[in-house]
Amino acid sequence: MVEQATTEQTTPDKKPLGTASVFLSFVPWIIFGVVASPSTWEYAALLLSAQDLLQGRIRILDAAGIVFFAVLSVLALALNRADLLWLETYAQVISNGLVAVIAFASLLHDPFTAQYARESTPRQYWDSPVFRHINRVLTTYWGVTFAVMTASTWLAIHFPGQDDWFNWVIPVVLLVIAVKFTQRYPETYKSRAVPAG
Repeated sequence: MVEQATTEQTTPDKKPLGTASVFLSFVPWIIFGVVASPSTWEYAALLLSAQDLLQGRIRILDAAGIVFFAVLSVLALALNRADLLWLETYAQVISNGLVAVIAFASLLHDPFTAQYARESTPRQYWDSPVFRHINRVLTTYWGVTFAVMTASTWLAIHFPGQDDWFNWVIPVVLLVIAVKFTQRYPETYKSRAVPAG
């Protein structure tokens, strides 16, 4: 995300746009991935809904989360435990895969990171090539991150002896790297694409 797609230098005390906002939108998905069970599904839906209502807006990632967790909550109420076993087993894989699909699908119209970037970028820069490029790259990076997390959580199910690595270590490392990339890439790209002066 980009604070300004201009030749102006950003002030040192400003943080890269939207990193915290993006991470907050991922929080319910991450919590769900850590403690996925039918008893937590409704809380994830409530957390997403509350966040959106307080902000007065719904972004694509949040909207998909509300629908996803609402469906899971209904299934948890309607089905017995035996019927939920498969869904509970693969819930993390499904949720990570869904975020990856949302990220890649948003590239067809409006990269989902652009929705966060616009919150602190002047409107006149929203259609600039620099703004569009940065958000396409960031959205692709998050999509790849969650695609790899999908594979990792799938491997955790099929290789239970290594589930700590596949369920915890690899996803956490991937998320930390993605956050750092989101913080650094916009300014790095702008410094190359829009040289000072």
